[in-house]
Amino acid sequence: MSYRSPVSDVPATQNLITGEFDTSNIRVTKILIHPIKSCRGISVQQARFTLEGFEYDRKWCIIDARDNSVVTARQFSKMVLIYPRIVLGSSLEPECLEVSFPESSGCEPFSVPLNPGEEEIRHLRRQVHLGVSLWRKKDIDGYICESLSGRSPSTILSEYLERPVHLVFKGPRPRVCPPTSRFPKLDAPSYFQDAYPLLIMSEESVAAVQGQVREMVGSQGVGDEWTERELEIERFRPNIVIKGAGSPFVEDVITEMTITSEKQFDDHEPSLVQLVCKCTRCTLPNVDTMTGVRDNAVPLQVFDEVSLPCLGCNGILAREGVVKVGDWVHVRQTGQV
Repeated sequence: MSYRSPVSDVPATQNLITGEFDTSNIRVTKILIHPIKSCRGISVQQARFTLEGFEYDRKWCIIDARDNSVVTARQFSKMVLIYPRIVLGSSLEPECLEVSFPESSGCEPFSVPLNPGEEEIRHLRRQVHLGVSLWRKKDIDGYICESLSGRSPSTILSEYLERPVHLVFKGPRPRVCPPTSRFPKLDAPSYFQDAYPLLIMSEESVAAVQGQVREMVGSQGVGDEWTERELEIERFRPNIVIKGAGSPFVEDVITEMTITSEKQFDDHEPSLVQLVCKCTRCTLPNVDTMTGVRDNAVPLQVFDEVSLPCLGCNGILAREGVVKVGDWVHVRQTGQV
């Protein structure tokens, strides 16, 4: 099935969009989970999801110990070098979230429980149960984490970031996503994501931005290294990466979709994902995920030059399930996100 975008209605992408998509051959090409907000993501072959998003995705965050506000790599770019790893455990080892740092930092790794049990939660609640502030709203409940052994996460992370911070695990109270113009009564839950439980982006969209970067080498602060350097999709921190539409920004015109392991699907099967709004870009994608160094121009300056304030779309989930790399994306409804 082909779909032609009403390009005149999409000024944000009009300089890069080609206008026609093949919606019959779109597949999931990458799945990314970011256990600790703003820290390094993990590429996985499959992931479970609930209404709150992918299992373990942004279920932890780092907060400023002085006011409980979430700190991110927008402020401290070297947060992207903090490497969380999900350890599922065995009969001898408990399942945990293992967190490590660059060797040059001198900070030792630590581990915290992956799925705190009732007794652990009661213990954490007795210690500190607090309100976490994100986007100036202090309405998210959380618990300060304790390590399974050794120094506390708070001590090690404070040493790494050179300011007093805590590692916080999301508490049980639901956090409701903000409404959008299309969904004024939106009541979907989320963890420590900026706003919504899912971010979807196409490889074609990032390739279009990459092409624009190439054209701008030598101007607007875009360095010569971008003649050959790749703009990796991990900078944008999506959860589901898709490919196959043949043109960039197909995610801008999908409003409902489902994802299955089969190319053919039942027309009566309900939608899995609703895309509720475009993702406004900030300075975070300017940070190189491998070095922690912030580029002065790429990609934010490129977005400004081509009037592209958004890349990728935020979504909400209708039910629980599993998504795998290679799954087929079935577009159920199109329009303007």
